[in-house]
Amino acid sequence: MKPIDTDATHILAADHRTVEKLFADFDKANGSDAKGKLADQICTELKIHAQIEEEVFYPALKGKIDDDLLKEAYVEHDGAKILINEIVASSPDDEFFDSKVTVLKEEIEHHVKEEEKQHDNMFQQARAADVDLDALGEKMLARKEELKAQAETSGLPPAETTTM
Repeated sequence: MKPIDTDATHILAADHRTVEKLFADFDKANGSDAKGKLADQICTELKIHAQIEEEVFYPALKGKIDDDLLKEAYVEHDGAKILINEIVASSPDDEFFDSKVTVLKEEIEHHVKEEEKQHDNMFQQARAADVDLDALGEKMLARKEELKAQAETSGLPPAETTTM
């Protein structure tokens, strides 16, 4: 049995790949039912991802990485949360549904770039800082399992903004 990778940055990067695939599937999907299901999956994944970042990952990085980068991440999350809540509350038949999913995709692509792809990104800074990424990852995985269970049973509440 393969051991579980508990590095926090690897967990978050894997989440990014999952959502990127869901967005690609959404772009190829035909029909309201398929698009609605994919949009719901995207929104659930992003709500869980943002919550574990904001509850566990970001607080552990405060004062240890570039403060502006961390603040921007919170604001970017809030912009995404507003769209997520609108998408969840709407229907694939709504006039702006596909456009909202497209703009959400663009916002997430920008956010992912800052976290893991551009020079001196958040993940690089986290690895260079005095942060136990495996301990953080274990906390994040435990919280992620709780949130997934909640999503499957009672559903997740609307995403709450922090900065807006």
